[in-house]
Amino acid sequence: MQFLIGLMIGATAAATASASPVMTSYTLMGEGGVVVARAVTETSTCPTFVVDGSLRPMVVRMTPATLALRATAMGQAASKPSEFAVLTCEAIVPAGARRAAVDGHRLALLRAPVTRIVVIGDTGCRIKGSVGQACNDAAQFPFARIATHAAAWHPQLVVHVGDYLYRETACPTGNSGCAGSPWGYGWDAWAADFFVPGAPLLAAAPWVVVRGNHESCLRAGQGWWRLLDPRPGIAGRDCNDASDDATGDAGSAYAVPLGRNAQVIVTDLAAVTDAVSPPESERFADTARVWRDIERLSRRAAFNFVATHKPILGFTSGKGMGAPVRTATDGIASVFQTLAPGVLPPAVDVVLSGHEHVWEQVSYSGRLPSQFITGFSGTQEDTVPLPAQLPADVQTAGVAPDRFSSWIDGFGYMTLERRSDQRWIAKVWDVRGEVVNRCRIDGRRSSCVKSQVASTPVDTAH
Repeated sequence: MQFLIGLMIGATAAATASASPVMTSYTLMGEGGVVVARAVTETSTCPTFVVDGSLRPMVVRMTPATLALRATAMGQAASKPSEFAVLTCEAIVPAGARRAAVDGHRLALLRAPVTRIVVIGDTGCRIKGSVGQACNDAAQFPFARIATHAAAWHPQLVVHVGDYLYRETACPTGNSGCAGSPWGYGWDAWAADFFVPGAPLLAAAPWVVVRGNHESCLRAGQGWWRLLDPRPGIAGRDCNDASDDATGDAGSAYAVPLGRNAQVIVTDLAAVTDAVSPPESERFADTARVWRDIERLSRRAAFNFVATHKPILGFTSGKGMGAPVRTATDGIASVFQTLAPGVLPPAVDVVLSGHEHVWEQVSYSGRLPSQFITGFSGTQEDTVPLPAQLPADVQTAGVAPDRFSSWIDGFGYMTLERRSDQRWIAKVWDVRGEVVNRCRIDGRRSSCVKSQVASTPVDTAH
């Protein structure tokens, strides 16, 4: 733990000459564009918070605690109590603020209109049962390198489409690739998987954070509510008691304005399954309510991104050559289709998702929104054999895609650059910080230069 703390402090660009008790500080985008300053400290009081030269208070969001062992997706035998021996503090950054700092560490603030966005997803290192990704190898777990390159691009905003913590069980015995890794759902695993490797990008821009299924109450939900969700902390929504999981996992949506009549609608649908959601299922009504929230929010802007962890309009394939192509997940779309033939409300232009550990783009001639999947930013990749061209019979809601592009077994990140009110350029970057594909977004339609990016050799340069 002390080693991780030292790494985190060293990674903070504005660290003072003496060791700071603040282990990390960052800014999150909340509902309506509210900027939330967040800090995690090993001390018993919140750190200093200065805005435009004036000292302002930070308030305690969550106190240190070792949380009682609860039911988890891994089962009791493979789980342990979640220890958060840290204090989480927060404050709202006043609108129009020009500078803000926590304990002398300058925070990134939003500068509108936003025209440069980094999109990443599925960034943690997978340790689960017998699977042990080589977290100690920067080539096999490259999130730190991706964060460094993405930060050097100087984004105005970062969108993470979910799944931050993957170190769920102990590293398998004899696996040198992950030997010594912390595990579980406490602060040490969160630090190793996300806050230490992501430090350069956390310092570069404010973040829009999407909750993934790995942050559901059965998994890392306790850390999600302590560390990342930008909304106020509320008792019963902290995932500490399994009897409150319906509240802790409740779906929601809110909008983050980008300026110039564009916005990102952020959804929390972490608890929706991949399979079709029948009307009698626990989450059906909850998911339908989120669709209505998206429809209401989408009327506020002329261009709308929807950020949701699980793909709504994307595709995947089974293992092995010749495996049939199928929709990536059906849980959300099966509910949304009962409310609209076009699945999403008509004002939605682009869906940003993760969950599938690939990069992917799908366009439907404007009849449905475009879908981008960016679940390729650190977690062990899916090597499903997606074809360069989709079969003619592949459809979503009765609509066949007219453009499709993918990159399988390649780590990286995506950037979005605004060119006009309805046009964006998306670029796909690898772990070396080099562009491997380029796409154009025109309203609901999108197309890419390459239909499929060729697999590249593993880059062993650290």
